[in-house]
Amino acid sequence: MAASDRQIWLDGDLMPWAEATVHVLSHSFQRGTLVFDYLSVHETNRGAALFRLIEHLERLRASCDLVGLRLDQDLDDLAAAVRKTVRANPGGHSVKISAYLPSVEVELVPQDDRVSVAIAVYDVLEDIVKANPGEFEFRRQISLLIEEGQRNRRDDILAPQAKGASNYGPTMLAKMNARRAGYDDVLLLSEDGSLAETPTTNLFLVDRTGVLRTPEERRVLHGVTRASLIELARAEGFQCVEGTLFPEDLLGASEAFLSTTSVGVWPVVSVNGAPVGEGGAGPMSLHLRAALKKIWAGEDARFEHWLDFIEEER
Repeated sequence: MAASDRQIWLDGDLMPWAEATVHVLSHSFQRGTLVFDYLSVHETNRGAALFRLIEHLERLRASCDLVGLRLDQDLDDLAAAVRKTVRANPGGHSVKISAYLPSVEVELVPQDDRVSVAIAVYDVLEDIVKANPGEFEFRRQISLLIEEGQRNRRDDILAPQAKGASNYGPTMLAKMNARRAGYDDVLLLSEDGSLAETPTTNLFLVDRTGVLRTPEERRVLHGVTRASLIELARAEGFQCVEGTLFPEDLLGASEAFLSTTSVGVWPVVSVNGAPVGEGGAGPMSLHLRAALKKIWAGEDARFEHWLDFIEEER
């Protein structure tokens, strides 16, 4: 299904993809006051299923609260809207929910604080890549650059837990510079120089004793896949610890991976040009990646409650 044939849910109605527009002088466009969340759709033997829908919607509401957006819809209404949009866009694997101020404003503080909500269901590889050939390369294993200096990782500016557009400007520049230097992504640091996350993924590493470690929650975006992998790892018998990590912990790790909605477990093979462990995907990374894929496919009864099946109109 091409992007031009897809429909977007906007404030209660489905409309053609090309008609879901906002004025160039809208507050969110000019001031960066857009909040979004992103979740995935997976094929199972019971049909399409959303992964942890309610948790993503709860994070959307929390982000709106942090940015100061007044979200009027309750979670049940938003969940119904997501399901409706998925059914209207068969074959889509990505769901992006955006909450924003559409009003044209002159002042920094908007006079009209009404929040619009848009839901798009699409397929990244089919809809985006085919429309922009040569501009996107999917990497199964990636190299990281640890950033130099600290970039906007302070809670008194905007908490990293806010999945808002304005949080992505500095991180976009950091990733762009890393790409220009020959790396796939950049690992951001907190204000004290400890490891945080990449612009769009959470970090995990396995230390030399076999313990899975990840930066503490207060320093990073509350990734739903991150939380899922912590629970999954412990269910699989691995010790998983959240805490403060520094660059030397990553450089000395036996393996490392990133977690993200679109990929799941994304092995890291090098940092700052030096191999991580053996320089390939490690055994725990491969184990957790396979286990998560089984959950996505509806093949693990322990975690079936994480799936929201799109079986019929609700």
